Amino acid sequence: MAEKERTAIVLLVDGSEEMEAVTVVDVLRRAGIAVTIAGVWDGSCVKCSRNVKICTDAVFTDATQDKSYDIVILPGGLNGSKAFASSVEVGRLLQKQDSENKLIAAICAAPTALKTHNIGKGKRITSYPSMKKDLCEDYEYCEDKVVVDGNLITSRGPATAIDFSLTIIKELLNEEKAKNVANGLLYEGYK
Repeated sequence: MAEKERTAIVLLVDGSEEMEAVTVVDVLRRAGIAVTIAGVWDGSCVKCSRNVKICTDAVFTDATQDKSYDIVILPGGLNGSKAFASSVEVGRLLQKQDSENKLIAAICAAPTALKTHNIGKGKRITSYPSMKKDLCEDYEYCEDKVVVDGNLITSRGPATAIDFSLTIIKELLNEEKAKNVANGLLYEGYK
C-alpha cells in the first residue's frame, strides 16, 4: 500500500522573510512533500522583506477551505510576523491545527504570532534573538538552531532555515529522508 502524500502550507504576507520561505518550500519539495504557498491577503504575488516578490500558489481562503494540511509553516520577517499575529484567519487555522495535534512550524519572528494566537504556551521554543524577551514569559525559551516540542517546531532565522526544513522532513517523513535530502543539497551541518 502506498504511503499517504504529506502536505504542507507555507503562509506568506507582505513583509515575510523570503530566504526562510523559499528555503522551506524548496527543501520540502525535494523530499516529495506537497507544498502550497498561500498568500494570506488577496493577490497572486507577495512582496517580501527584502523586496523579493514571490508568486503564491493560492489565496489563503481558497487554500484552507475544506482542506487540512499535515503542517502549517510561518516564515519570519518582522512585518510578516506582525501580519500573521493580527490575522484572525491565521489564528483560526493555527488553533485548529493545534487542537488536532498536527504540526505547526515557525521561524525567526513568527513565534510571536504563535503567542498572540495562544499556540503552544509553556512549550520549548526558539526564535530570532531579538524576539526572546517577548516570548520568555509564556514559553520555555531555548537558543538551539531548531527546537521541537510536541507538535511545535521553531527555529532562529535565515541561516537556520535549512536545518529547520530538514527537521520538518524528519518529523513529517523520517530521519533517513531528511539525511538523503541533506546529502543531495551537499549540506553537512544536519545531524
